Amino acid sequence: MSTANHGEYFIPEPSKWPLVGTIALLITVIGAVHTIHSGSMSLLLPVGLLLVAYLLFGWFGAVVDESMAGKYNEQVDRSFRIGMLWFIFSEVMFFAAFFGALFYIRVFVIDWLDGGGNNFMTHQLLWPGFEGVWPLLTNPDNAAIPGPKQSMGPAGLPALNTAILLLSSVTVTIAHHGLRQDHRKPLITWLAITVVLGALFLFFQVQEYVHAYDEEMGLRFDSGIYGSTFFILTGFHGMHVTIGTTMLAVMLYRAIKGHFTSDNHFAFEAVAWYWHFVDVVWLGLFIFVYWL
Repeated sequence: MSTANHGEYFIPEPSKWPLVGTIALLITVIGAVHTIHSGSMSLLLPVGLLLVAYLLFGWFGAVVDESMAGKYNEQVDRSFRIGMLWFIFSEVMFFAAFFGALFYIRVFVIDWLDGGGNNFMTHQLLWPGFEGVWPLLTNPDNAAIPGPKQSMGPAGLPALNTAILLLSSVTVTIAHHGLRQDHRKPLITWLAITVVLGALFLFFQVQEYVHAYDEEMGLRFDSGIYGSTFFILTGFHGMHVTIGTTMLAVMLYRAIKGHFTSDNHFAFEAVAWYWHFVDVVWLGLFIFVYWL
């Protein structure tokens, strides 16, 4: 952390990265929409994703160079922390929307369809053979609203992934403690273990999806409301684990390069905050999606 210019706010030089980001996101969205509507991969989608990768490496690389050059003061550091907290809050609201949808379906919609309260006619007119149980599995009496043949329970891979993420939360904390003590070896060792644990989680989640899609289970994205909520919640969480593991790998590379010190390591702290957030979300998923 630079001790110079404490009363001044750092103003970066004019940059190309906002323009690059705008173009990259525009191409990616157009490519994704075209892929969804056409049913085949649009060339614009991988081009857009490559541009996004170029943007992230370039823009974050510029920020790293500015930090290593001592251009940031306490005011800039404080703004980074506030910005990261707001970002995590936005992610909390993102998942709250999907958890809210799951709660609404399980508590209200199923009860209405089953004729609960004053909704007897709703039950008779919309789905007379409906039984208000969760999860909604395949109903032979009403094939128009299909479900999976089996539900995904908490035992097995979900429990294993829970243990992996809880352990990774401990290892990243130990790595952070090592950094605060300026102990480089435990920092690198425990951070590398955290990266491996994140990769293991993703590997086992892929195995879980393969198992879900087999014929015996029949749990797919289009397997009724249970299938769609299951894959939306676990899939978005898997995307966040992928992002978090990538960020941890970058922190590991920077730690090996000797970029951090005990009093100047907010980038590491920000990633650790994000990783703990990912762990907490998974505990909610494990309880409300797999267990209850």
